[in-house]
Amino acid sequence: MPAPISIVIPTLNSEAELPGCLEALMEGLASGLIRELVISDGGSQDHTATIAEEVGAELLSGAPSRGGQLRRGCEAAQGDWLLILHADTRLSAGWSDAVSRHLEQGEGRPGYFRLAFRARGLRPALVAGWANLRARLFGLPYGDQGLLVRRSDYEAMGGYPDQPLMEDVALSLRLKGLVDIPVQAQTSAARYERDGWLRRGARNLWTLTRYALGVSPERLARAYRK
Repeated sequence: MPAPISIVIPTLNSEAELPGCLEALMEGLASGLIRELVISDGGSQDHTATIAEEVGAELLSGAPSRGGQLRRGCEAAQGDWLLILHADTRLSAGWSDAVSRHLEQGEGRPGYFRLAFRARGLRPALVAGWANLRARLFGLPYGDQGLLVRRSDYEAMGGYPDQPLMEDVALSLRLKGLVDIPVQAQTSAARYERDGWLRRGARNLWTLTRYALGVSPERLARAYRK
């Protein structure tokens, strides 16, 4: 029987972060969980493609849109389950045991991981705590928290929309029964450290609010990049 999980990672100039993400995934190979690795690139100009080829990943190339990249990657995946991760996210040690238990006992429900930043202090803990609380209360994990979903359920819900922002929220709103998997998704804090923890957190919340009010993802993306 083939291994159950296809890993799907969107990338764009990710040479600095991708190796750490892949290294953390190695225990899944040893435990027989990972069937394949699909890297969906958005036109990287660095060594991202070389890294992908060196580890034997299936490398897809296309336009740089997070939603579009994820959609292409998931369409190419062959596993019964999809594990979607960002390139700057590293699953904590022991994740393969927790995911194996979820596959056996989770009744097929989709799951996400517990956000943690690779930074110390009160502000990273507070921002991560709010993200984890939002996911539990409202069923809205962001892409930084990863997503584990049965491929048939992903397809039944229409998959990721081809949009530049909020593709993770759009899919989460359609998925039913999302559950917390007790594994840390340890994510880069670079954007928060650059922009300021309070400012970045408030900006993300305002973006989510505007999306809920019907502002288009394209308009949000233009504002987000400024």
